[in-house]
Amino acid sequence: MTTLASGTDTLTRDALTVLQPGFTGTTAPDWLLRRLGEGLASVGLFGRNIASPDQLAALTAQLRAERDDVLVAIDEEGGDVTRLEVRSGSSFPGNHALGAVDDVELTRQVAHELGRRLAACGVNLNWAPSADVNSDPRNPVIGVRSFGADTALAARHTAAYVTGLQSAGVAACTKHFPGHGDTAVDSHHALPRIDVSAEVLAERELAPFRAAIAAGSRAVMSAHILVPALDPDHPATLSRRILTGLLRGELGYDGLIVTDGMEMRAIAGTYGIERGSVLAIAAGADAICVGGGLADDATVLRLRDALVGAVRTGELPEERLAEAADRVRSLARWTGTAGPSAEEAHGSEVGLRAARRALTVTPAPGLGSPQAFEPLTEPPYVAALTPVANIAVGDETPWGVAAELIHLLPGTVTGSFSAGDGTQSEAGRDAGRAALQAAGARRIVAVVRDEHRHPWMASALDTLLAARPDTIVVEMGVPQAAPRGALHIATHGAARVCGRAAAEVIAGVVGR
Repeated sequence: MTTLASGTDTLTRDALTVLQPGFTGTTAPDWLLRRLGEGLASVGLFGRNIASPDQLAALTAQLRAERDDVLVAIDEEGGDVTRLEVRSGSSFPGNHALGAVDDVELTRQVAHELGRRLAACGVNLNWAPSADVNSDPRNPVIGVRSFGADTALAARHTAAYVTGLQSAGVAACTKHFPGHGDTAVDSHHALPRIDVSAEVLAERELAPFRAAIAAGSRAVMSAHILVPALDPDHPATLSRRILTGLLRGELGYDGLIVTDGMEMRAIAGTYGIERGSVLAIAAGADAICVGGGLADDATVLRLRDALVGAVRTGELPEERLAEAADRVRSLARWTGTAGPSAEEAHGSEVGLRAARRALTVTPAPGLGSPQAFEPLTEPPYVAALTPVANIAVGDETPWGVAAELIHLLPGTVTGSFSAGDGTQSEAGRDAGRAALQAAGARRIVAVVRDEHRHPWMASALDTLLAARPDTIVVEMGVPQAAPRGALHIATHGAARVCGRAAAEVIAGVVGR
């Protein structure tokens, strides 16, 4: 039975209801349980909250013992962005790999299996999928989180993902509206600006969101981006024109609108989280996501009091806050009745099968076909050319092919190399020379992530290939740079299963 503190007034309960805060630790702190009793209706989970499926199930049961209809949300995209498997790497390839396969039924199956695992742990809202069209290859934060740069492809796979996830009883939260793909700025750090016409936006950015809405996406997440063609003054999260006029009015969406993390610098650095939260609700958002960085009771109380204060001063209409809270409760009711579909589970192998199909294998000129490549029989040296991880992915999650090659070719050795100091070309040459020295006589497998965005990485590969043209190159980001090396394997993502699929090719044990 849902419990509410007897002394908590309706306005305060509504202010708590629209918050989706995070917390630290693998059990719920007392302050969080107390706020659930007072009206808090949602909790956001991150990698720091998860140690194992059993622990996660116990945590969500602890939350539901306090409030049985609580929305338990998570940022589990699969692929590079994983919270369930933050310390091991995901069992599912991400969107870019699924887009590379371009089998919508496979995408639906992967999303269903991911949703089934979330539901089994008590999670009922997933801040996924990313519906962004990755039209700018320089994009530092979307990249392989997108199904691709083709609008129609992104639209059909977004719809399939929403359908698959929700068939497991987990609400989808399609993001980042109205589209975060055409930017070279990360909104975790600054406010991106997308300068294209309304016509381009309608044809390109909005198409996957229309598909998601048609598929019944229960939630949509706003983006902290400035789109002057839609609103020259306010980022989308704070724009009534975009959230209410466009998303509600023109696109006809009537589900829950969730903000992206309010502590991201695009909002916090300009408006502050309290002011930003008030403006977001006033603009048409229904739920405030906060807790990726700020994860304590003080933050919840600050936002609660800011919303209550804005209503009492007349800045935020009480009806708007009540409407937002009602949408949160409506989604909670849906999750309580949705339940998984009767279809059979696709099993743990569906992710690996998808990762294998996503590979693009290109042999060196003259070899003719991938089959002409002679698999390695001796343990190689794996040189990981490692960029700085973006905040959405985080730096906790391992990536690469070394761990998988160690299983297939025992004795494999690995090292990580980064840009270091100096110019990009100098740093790259230094990294390449260091990798050559570390490798010794071993065959080299060079692993990169978005070579096209990192000049130092390209320079390091130049150095490696000039000295060792038999080097195998594995690209685990967006494969924008031309293939090179004795063998070039594009995995379209850095999930653990993507590394496994690439390692199988290198060792000649595909599908084993």
